[in-house]
Amino acid sequence: MNTPDLSAARWRRSSRSGDTGGNCVELAGLASHVALRDSKDPDGPALVFPAADFADILHRIKAGMLESHR
Repeated sequence: MNTPDLSAARWRRSSRSGDTGGNCVELAGLASHVALRDSKDPDGPALVFPAADFADILHRIKAGMLESHR
């Protein structure tokens, strides 16, 4: 898989992160992918998903179809 270039990505913080003492997730919508990163480490690694797969993950989360493994 070719990883998209994230150098020009426009990152935004998740509205669900709230005021959690810095435990925030940021995402960037790209042409055909979605990237996620830890806001405390903006130069660190990012997870990159095909946009359709990310949409499926969000759908499953919202529908309560994924278990929590805490």
